[in-house]
Amino acid sequence: MEVFPVGLGGMLLSIEGRPDRDQAVATIHAALDAGITLIDSASAYHIGADEVGHNEVLIAEALECWAGDPSRITVATKAGRIRPGDGRWLTDGSPENLIRSAAASRDRLGGGRIALFFLHAPDVGVPLAKSLAALQLLVRDGVAAAVGVSNVSVDELDRAYEVLGPDLVAVQNEFSPSATQHAAVLRRAEELGLAFLAWRPLGTIGKADDAVTEAFTEAGRAGCASPQQVALSWLLATSPVLIPIPGARRPATITDSSAAAGFTLDPEVLTRLNALTGLTE
Repeated sequence: MEVFPVGLGGMLLSIEGRPDRDQAVATIHAALDAGITLIDSASAYHIGADEVGHNEVLIAEALECWAGDPSRITVATKAGRIRPGDGRWLTDGSPENLIRSAAASRDRLGGGRIALFFLHAPDVGVPLAKSLAALQLLVRDGVAAAVGVSNVSVDELDRAYEVLGPDLVAVQNEFSPSATQHAAVLRRAEELGLAFLAWRPLGTIGKADDAVTEAFTEAGRAGCASPQQVALSWLLATSPVLIPIPGARRPATITDSSAAAGFTLDPEVLTRLNALTGLTE
């Protein structure tokens, strides 16, 4: 499974503050037209309790009316988090919920086998082994081609690898210039040969007036790039298995982010940014 270096995170297109449908579809099309081939979704990306799977339906509709070839696009989705409609994010990693959610996601995405299906987060009320066993069943029964785990520790990732073996192809955790707390998970993913999808990869870049934002902004000025492009380029340089999946609400935003795939940081600048973010390896 090969994908463009930068993916599109679909969450912002379906949760609070989301754009209207036309703008959302235009944003997805802009991502695809820019070369992006991986879109990350989840059944829990919605607002009201009556619109579970809003983001999956949106992506399926956008792919259907896109002028390009949708067969080359990988859509990853997740289950294990639920939204009751009052703004909360709850967790249900029970095998019954995961299997039921996967079947519904498959139907919303067009009825074919899900390319990559994630456990959205471990459930403290359910033994991890039971949640992982459900993922195993999804691959065995042809519902998902491959599976992944999200929001996990190194120990939880090791447990997933032990149970799932080659069916486990990816881990998805938060990682950005302002959030490197999962560096050990990233390094473990490298050792295991797994892809690491970095959610919220821009962190506070462009949103906070701090030393990190200032440094990435300055690096962008020097290279005629946006601070966001510098942040994504920094992420790509951090590990060969890392795939940032920035969210977007506007076509221009994801077009700008996709350009990071062709932007290379000067080694001295990279070293300086690594020291500033605390990522010294």
